[in-house]
Amino acid sequence: MTIAETTTIRVVVVDDHDLLRDGVIATLSRFDDMEIVAGARSGEEAIELVAEHLPDVVVMDLLMPGIGGVEAIRTVTSESESHVLALTSFVDSDLVRQALAAGAASYLLKNVDAEDLADAIRRTARGGSALAPEATMALTKPATSDALADLTERELEVAQLIALGRSNSDIAHEMSLSIFTVKNHVSQILGKLKVRSRTQVAAIILREGDQRSI
Repeated sequence: MTIAETTTIRVVVVDDHDLLRDGVIATLSRFDDMEIVAGARSGEEAIELVAEHLPDVVVMDLLMPGIGGVEAIRTVTSESESHVLALTSFVDSDLVRQALAAGAASYLLKNVDAEDLADAIRRTARGGSALAPEATMALTKPATSDALADLTERELEVAQLIALGRSNSDIAHEMSLSIFTVKNHVSQILGKLKVRSRTQVAAIILREGDQRSI
């Protein structure tokens, strides 16, 4: 699902803490391009509400009683076209990997400011990603020059655009490629880097860049 820049983004907010959930809803309601269609108190309720409302983005807490955020992400992304932005207080490396492997496109911390959260939701809705720096550091997969050495020059360019949060359609436009060609490059990149998500590709590119700057 690709969202145009001017389209209102339909959002479901999931958090078992009423005060936090209501705070996120109130914050996002300030933005003209955000429509909060529902709030959920649990993973179970989130799955039901996503099926009912078909939102563009689900802002998902991770640690909840019952069906936790990771399992809810897996169900939501497998049963709908909704994109998921994980919003949590925790950056445990296992939790980051589990959320991304389950299908989360973005991973942010709850101390994010309103503008950055809204921007991350926009990027996520368009098929891009946003990753908190702390989450990037928590990923344990080493990012070395050898990890990127197998990529062709064109694949590296695509990977760098992925790290900037570009969707496949954005990349196709910027590089004057067909969407089929871009999808093929992305598939090759995931395979060569031995990762399962675009966000993990972004983490590798960002960390490799940090290493080269040292």
